[in-house]
Amino acid sequence: MNLRRDVFQAIADPTRRAILSLVALQAMTPGAIAGNFNSSRQTISKHIQILTECSLLEQKQQGREVYYNLNPDKMKEIADFIEPFRKMWDDRFNKLEAIMKKQI
Repeated sequence: MNLRRDVFQAIADPTRRAILSLVALQAMTPGAIAGNFNSSRQTISKHIQILTECSLLEQKQQGREVYYNLNPDKMKEIADFIEPFRKMWDDRFNKLEAIMKKQI
């Protein structure tokens, strides 16, 4: 049985979020990505593998190098899923703020 990684577990890790931020600006090789962290290349490679398995990163071969870039479609899918929750919490905080202003 082939289990698929959970995208929300993947983005819960701060190192993986930092990797996503880096490659959002430009495509990068694994070595270039690893150069931004104080972790071993093997550790960063594992993070890249997880992000790739979740389709958050796409890889492209250019000669001998592999470049990783952000998959905007997958990021939009996540943002679309989160949006109703963001609206719900905004509404709740706005109601709380209104109640607190009445108390003053």
